[in-house]
Amino acid sequence: MSSPEAFQALVDIASKTQANALPVPSGSDVSSRQSGIGFSLLGHRFVVPMGQLAEMLDVPESTRLPGVQPWVMGLSNVRGRLLPLFDLAMFFGGTTLAPRRQKRALVIDSDELYCGLVVDQAFGMQHFMKEHYNQNIDGIPEAIAPFVNGGYTDSAGVQWGLFDTNVIARYSRFLNAASA
Repeated sequence: MSSPEAFQALVDIASKTQANALPVPSGSDVSSRQSGIGFSLLGHRFVVPMGQLAEMLDVPESTRLPGVQPWVMGLSNVRGRLLPLFDLAMFFGGTTLAPRRQKRALVIDSDELYCGLVVDQAFGMQHFMKEHYNQNIDGIPEAIAPFVNGGYTDSAGVQWGLFDTNVIARYSRFLNAASA
């Protein structure tokens, strides 16, 4: 194929691609969605908004600390930083039967707090349409309810409570993890 023929073939491909391409989503389409990291805790599903988490990890090995509440799992060295780990199920008065390999640490790294919240299971990125937001979510345990600001119902009808890590970062019982 000669250079002019090859060039014409590329022009034809480009014009066909442009003619058949889907339009780029408008800003209103993108802003009508809420994304977050989904997880389960004590048999319920929750989602944390993306901006509230730094990362999600397999639960790292940790060193127990003396004189702390039983829900404090210990300290872990993650890339040279000491990461306190907290068992959320135990913090909320429950126990989990999830195996360790299934659990995940959701890492908060804000001005107020750097810690790992250990949950029963993580489901990765979840996306919800803003119109599926409900102020009231049924069945949230009373101990967890103050940390949940409504939630979403997915296409399968499953409710996901919107877990607010900013609330736990200011909660005095959580911040005072020393044994009484």
